[in-house]
Amino acid sequence: QAPLVESGGGSVQPGGSLRLSCVVTRTSVTIITMGWYRQTPGKQREFVARITNGGDTNYADSVKGRFTISRDNAETVYLHMNSLKPEDTAVYYCKADRFGPSWWGQGTQVTVAS
Repeated sequence: QAPLVESGGGSVQPGGSLRLSCVVTRTSVTIITMGWYRQTPGKQREFVARITNGGDTNYADSVKGRFTISRDNAETVYLHMNSLKPEDTAVYYCKADRFGPSWWGQGTQVTVAS
């Protein structure tokens, strides 16, 4: 099983909302920071949001005020996306930083279009 499993992607109209989730499936691992990145084919993967183990958050300027990252526990992270725009269309990837190599999810597609 993949160490990170994302879900919640889909198609939505501009102005709509989606909530992505990411679950850490491996046990006995200390997760330091979890975050979300996104990528459009042919472009570099870009940072979207992150949250530390202590709950501190950081957002890309392009999503500030619209997206919210949160954690239910050390093994689950969410990205609540509001007021979605067509330029938010991308594959969204979850990332977990730990005492070892970072883990990446396989991605979930988000499409914002009329």
